[in-house]
This record gives sequence, structure tokens and C-alpha cells, in this order.
Amino acid sequence: MRPIVESLNGVTLIGGGPVGRRELMQALRRAPDVVAVDGGADAALAAGLNPLAVIGDFDSISDAARAAIDPARLHPIPEQATTDFDKALRSVTAPFVLGVGFQGARLDHGLAALNTMLRRPDRTCLLLGPADVIFHAPPRLRLTLAPGDRLSLFPMRSVTGQSRGLHWPIDGLDFAPDGMIGTSNRVCESAVELMFDGPGMIVILPRARLDSALRALVPGWRAPRAARVG
Repeated sequence: MRPIVESLNGVTLIGGGPVGRRELMQALRRAPDVVAVDGGADAALAAGLNPLAVIGDFDSISDAARAAIDPARLHPIPEQATTDFDKALRSVTAPFVLGVGFQGARLDHGLAALNTMLRRPDRTCLLLGPADVIFHAPPRLRLTLAPGDRLSLFPMRSVTGQSRGLHWPIDGLDFAPDGMIGTSNRVCESAVELMFDGPGMIVILPRARLDSALRALVPGWRAPRAARVG
């Protein structure tokens, strides 16, 4: 099925949850093509953005937003078996996607977004919130961070792994959502390496380390000149 949006750049997905100006600007500097997810169209317009597409079941987009956006850019997908985030993520082809407005007001929406990231491993997607950048770990991950940085691991399924550069190594631990988790670990060396025996691990870093995460996840990616800070 042909994607709705095809981009050679990064894509910023704007969801219907709270969207902070700082994380939105941080995302747009790295992913300038904007796609709104249902009610995220209102947030996009409020920020002065005209999205390339609006995707979702359209149960939360306002009448005013519908009227303000070119009808050719409105792409309703009425099925209810998947979330609007899933509908949008599977409909976008890009080197990477940055999601804003998917953390915050409702825990169920945030958990559903994590579920979607695990179900769409072919999409490189990072979620930005007021404090965090969140992504699904590939089997092998190399990060350049600062000693003392917070690094949390949360398993969405049973998974084991190995680590280098963490204050509390994860070698030999059996992680599971109803068992061992790895939140609030701490970086002790600038070079951090994580290896997992399968999918299912969510990585949570300080939002200031977005560029570090992108360099690790997107081959050849370079930070914007004015944004080489992490």
C-alpha cells in the first residue's frame, strides 16, 4: 500500500496530547516535514504550521481545523482496530519520525504509543516529551552520552541483554514488564553499548540527548548546525 507521506527528511508527527513549544521546536529543527495525527491538527495550526497530511479516524479534529486545511491533505482512516498513532506511523515513509503530543495527559495514550512502536519495528520513531526521549531499542545500540546521564530501560516483553558503560550492568538479568525492569540507571562512561536478545526493550533518555539517540539509530544522521548539543 502506497504511503500517504514520503519524505527524504525526518517527519514530525504531532499528536492530540499536550505539545510543549520546546519539544516541538526541537523536533522541527531535525524533522521539518509535519504530519498531524487527528486532533494534533489543531495543535499544528495553533503553532502556525500547515501539516502535509492529517491522518486518523477524525473523531477529535475540530471543525475549524478541518475547514482551515486543504481537503486534499485530510486522510481519514475510519477503522477502529488500531490507534491514530499507528495509522499515521504506518502511513509515513521517512528516515525517522519524531513524535510530540503522545506523552503527557493520559497514561493509556502513552502506553498505546509504546505498543505501536513495538509493532512497527520497521519505522524508526522517537517520542519527545517535556523531560524524555523514548524509543524502541534495536538489537544492538551504541550511544555517546555524558557520565551521570539518566538511562532507563523498560521491557514491554521478556528480554535479556548486555551492557557496557552503565553504572548497573544488565548482563544476566531477565527483564519482563511484570518482573525485573531497569529504570533510573546511570551512565558511567561516555561510550554506552546495549545488546538485546530480541525486541521489546524501551529506552528512555533525557530529552537533551535526542541528537545522541538519532546518531545511534539513523545511519549518517547529522545534527543541525545550531543544535549540536547532545
